[in-house]
Amino acid sequence: MASQWLKARQTKYAAFAATYILIVIAAVIIANMLADRYNKSFDATSNKRYSLSEQTAKIVKGLKQNATITYFDQSTRFHDGKDLLDEYANLSPKVHVEYVDPDKNPQAAREAGIRSFGTAVVQIGERKEEAKSMTEEGITGAFIRDLKNTTRTVCFAAGSGEHQLDDSDREGLSRFKDLLAKDNYETKSIDLLQKAEVPSDCTTLAIAGPTRNYEQPEVDAIKKYVEDGGRALFLLDAPLKMGRSEIADNDALASLLQSWGVTLNKDLILDLNPIGQIVGLGPQVALVSSYESQPIVSDMKGTATGFPLSRSIEVKSTDKTSVQKLFDTSSTSLATTNLNSAEVNVNDPKNKKGPLTLAAAGSYNTGKENSQGRFVVVGSSSWLDNGFISFNGNNDLALNTINWLSSDEDLISIRPKEHEDRRITMTSAQLMWVRATSQFLLPAIVVIAGIGVWWKRR
Repeated sequence: MASQWLKARQTKYAAFAATYILIVIAAVIIANMLADRYNKSFDATSNKRYSLSEQTAKIVKGLKQNATITYFDQSTRFHDGKDLLDEYANLSPKVHVEYVDPDKNPQAAREAGIRSFGTAVVQIGERKEEAKSMTEEGITGAFIRDLKNTTRTVCFAAGSGEHQLDDSDREGLSRFKDLLAKDNYETKSIDLLQKAEVPSDCTTLAIAGPTRNYEQPEVDAIKKYVEDGGRALFLLDAPLKMGRSEIADNDALASLLQSWGVTLNKDLILDLNPIGQIVGLGPQVALVSSYESQPIVSDMKGTATGFPLSRSIEVKSTDKTSVQKLFDTSSTSLATTNLNSAEVNVNDPKNKKGPLTLAAAGSYNTGKENSQGRFVVVGSSSWLDNGFISFNGNNDLALNTINWLSSDEDLISIRPKEHEDRRITMTSAQLMWVRATSQFLLPAIVVIAGIGVWWKRR
């Protein structure tokens, strides 16, 4: 009886089915174990939209020491950054990813200087860099800034009545110095009058609101520095002639900038926008809320900045320079050339009507490969001092400017991969054929095949 049961057709089928089930279960278990150990994916898109670029892979795979990417977000939103960060971890065993909830661990977030959720910080050795965005461009850019061996130093000119770097009073720059330190910049003061030469270790030279004239040797040193590939920031106020604190015309420095395509007008901008009065600002503060597409300001849409006691400028490119304006004042602003009196007639027909260009960025063609001079000119310096740098987007603009001058925005040239338009365009006849095939012909074939199998078995 047992022998007959073992030979029965149903028994064989049951044994075969049990064997198949065991094989499938074993295959699933093995596949899950391999997937857990080796996290691999296949990007079938034609432009590899969901894969990291070869440039990123080269950088990450070439790491000589461990790197940690710390993602700061709410616990329920860790998945927002997980897919992208896992791709970095999969490129190299030296990359480790950590997740921190600032609400649960505020101390860690405070130490990292985190100001918003969804922020990643890349640490390699002792260096830490915050990703400018949760994209491949932002994170890989942080990797590269970490890997830079050179020290970035911003040198502030002193000796001609400029804002002082270590001054903690209202007109000092100590708060800006602290912001630069958080961005891993070193700072120091230099006196071009004592030695008319910009030190070689200066990544960027900052001239912040001189009240006295620069002598020609100083101007010549600045000219040589930029035209040899150096980077300079010029913050030059309106040349007011009122009271004790007169501001010099600085004609020699203005002449140098004019040769590069930036003309400093001897005027004072007044902004009659009532919004400024609502937030407690007088007409001597020019408000800006519209920006150009230049990298310094391209991400500042919707952010206001303010510039006290500013002057207008005019820009044009030259045979050696390429100059772009950064932003204008509002249409409610005007510029007066009356710089000797606190009383200004806003209806004076000599007044220049807004919008007025307030800042510009330019590059100087040195003729040498990979050696480009850069300069930024802003018709105001007080927007950067301790008393005003916290106004709305002023601190972001300040750091963006130094980043651009230091070429930090050019460290990575990865661009977001665009969606491809892969739609199929068909005529009405082709559409009818597809519909008939999918709705009637294919189902009919399946039904006929099923009837044929049933008939044959019968």
